[in-house]
Amino acid sequence: MPKKNFVLLTREGKENSYNPHIEKIDWIKILIRKDADIILEQISEEEIERIDLDFYNMLCRISEKTGKIRFENWEWRECLREAMKGYPRVCNAFMYAHEKENAQLFGRICDRMKEIVVDGDRSNGSVDSNLASSKRALIVDEVERTIYSNYQLTPAQRKALNDGYIYIHDMGHRRDTINCCLFDMENVLTDGFEMGDMWHEEPNTLNEAFDAIANISINAAAQIYGGFTIPQIDELLSKYAAKSYDYYYSEFKDLGVDKELASAKADENVERDYMRGFSALEVKFNSIISPRGDYPFITISLGLGMDKYSKMAVRCALEVRRKGHGKDFKKPVLFPKLVFLYDKNLHGEGKDLYDLFQAAIKCSSEVMYPEYLSLTGESGIVSEVYKRYNKVISPMCCRAFLTKWFERGGEEPADNEDTPVFIGRFNIGVVSLNLPMILAKSREDGEDFYKVLDYYLELTRQIHKETYRFLSEKKAHTNPLAFMQGGLHGGNLKSDDKIEPLLKSATASYGITALNELQRLYNKKSLVEDGEFALETMKYINKKISEFIAEDHIQYCVYGTPAESLCGKQVKYFKKKFGKIENVSDRDYFSNSFHCHVSEEISPIEKQDYEARFWNYVNGGKIQYIRIDYPKNIEAIETFVKRAMEIGFYEGLNISLAYCDNCGFHWNNTRNVRPEICPKCKKNEMTLIDRMCGYIAFSRLNGKSRLNDAKMSEIKDRICM
Repeated sequence: MPKKNFVLLTREGKENSYNPHIEKIDWIKILIRKDADIILEQISEEEIERIDLDFYNMLCRISEKTGKIRFENWEWRECLREAMKGYPRVCNAFMYAHEKENAQLFGRICDRMKEIVVDGDRSNGSVDSNLASSKRALIVDEVERTIYSNYQLTPAQRKALNDGYIYIHDMGHRRDTINCCLFDMENVLTDGFEMGDMWHEEPNTLNEAFDAIANISINAAAQIYGGFTIPQIDELLSKYAAKSYDYYYSEFKDLGVDKELASAKADENVERDYMRGFSALEVKFNSIISPRGDYPFITISLGLGMDKYSKMAVRCALEVRRKGHGKDFKKPVLFPKLVFLYDKNLHGEGKDLYDLFQAAIKCSSEVMYPEYLSLTGESGIVSEVYKRYNKVISPMCCRAFLTKWFERGGEEPADNEDTPVFIGRFNIGVVSLNLPMILAKSREDGEDFYKVLDYYLELTRQIHKETYRFLSEKKAHTNPLAFMQGGLHGGNLKSDDKIEPLLKSATASYGITALNELQRLYNKKSLVEDGEFALETMKYINKKISEFIAEDHIQYCVYGTPAESLCGKQVKYFKKKFGKIENVSDRDYFSNSFHCHVSEEISPIEKQDYEARFWNYVNGGKIQYIRIDYPKNIEAIETFVKRAMEIGFYEGLNISLAYCDNCGFHWNNTRNVRPEICPKCKKNEMTLIDRMCGYIAFSRLNGKSRLNDAKMSEIKDRICM
């Protein structure tokens, strides 16, 4: 047994004795385990033992040559790094954890905690950071973000993040769980489900169904980050509406009511239950805070059901949203997002469901929702899939969409009968590129733009691969409704099963922002004036992503990033590195994804045409929206939406809404400047609602905004948006 004892000095000069063969507590092993745990690395005790002995033997060899038994901090750290070379991720965490600059991390976390506690946080429009629970969640998120960025990333990735060339969304969550999803609510409800260690029978009535859907949504949405979509809720609810009808009809018959009247009365009760049910969903989704600190970002899609109770569901959902909520004066809620699924063969003028489309247009003209998803447009993956397979790709979160993944063949169809599956699938996170900065760097370094872009695409690729790696180790019990009760595709695992099989069909997104500023930097022209370089860049990125998919067998996709706070962060990074450049970095924000600059003096039709060029190059996430100056002109709104549906868009309407909480005055004429002070009662108690990006949010509530300063600056500049 080796007898040699060593003294290892810390950076502060403290002496630690070391001999793994005789020490009761081997602090080197503890150090290795701690570094592995920080990055959630699976490493066995046998592997730690092997690293420890390799390290000890290195010290022995040095000692034999030099006679040294005392090692400075930098000396033994180099030996330990060499012993860890077979475990690069643990080695990276170890090296960074002991860098001198890292000693200040705790201080930075404390400073950020103070900001959150005192001033709150406005990076996410669905977070009310005044609440104690939200503050606590934001603080936890900040700690997780710090751990992720400082220990999970390689030095090159960390530098790209800190310099602003890439932005890793939701760093505080991405080690723990999945991003947005299309939840298979029907599968969970059918034949009953388990939630919270209790068995719940399948609903027998519409009221029970609404109650179950609300509870499941709040529970399951709390276990993910991002959006939670319940697809085609009208068709889902129709089954339970029919059960309620049967119950009410029998009840009236038992009272001696004749068949025709009993049927009419039963339908009246079903409609009442629909109205109450959708109202209850709105109340819960806008008043219950999730453990993430935000209101759960829930979307429902609807509009295709042909039977009586599906159509009744759509009418009631729209009417509830249009009427709004409030004690004295009504105003619309923010969640759930409503997405109207448009099929021109069903919703076109004179078609069977045209009346539902008209009801949707009326609702949008007053409260902005629903948005409209074209299933039968001229282009786009959504229309392609619907027309070929009769499958709907509902949006997740504010704009995310899924790639094709086949039921039996996976990436490619097994045969001509194989069909793609979308309901039950999900995303594992987004990393956005700062394209203007990448172009500026290529010029500063004298490098080809696409060579520099390749570097950041590859960095992003490795971040996604690492995300897949550590998520694959998660157990099904981390989200029972999704992974064990069938909420996600293949989600019938046992409690301790790893979720790796479910990840095969998940998408990982490359986010794209500021195409307008990219074009401006390239040749001083906007997307309205030119746009060819921006389009060329998008084609190149899509080509590279296709190559990555073929090599990695991961469902990468290109995503038009909804830059909520990122619109301001990216321009700050640009200014810090490259200064203020006219029409590029001279504002407080970058433009959102592929959209024209908000200040452009263009018509809604022109905006649709300019942005249509990029539509098929952001299939991982996209929305097109136009500004409506005269919301009372229903015919004009219908014309704009129909045009968008012909193109194949996912279309949103922007109407700046204002409500006086004192007298109920309502303002929705966006051609004129909205009143900050009520023109009727002169009180400064206006609630303002604006589009954040792919969803609407409070730009003013109780005198404050939930939106960040950069986004508020953008709102002030809006003309075509």
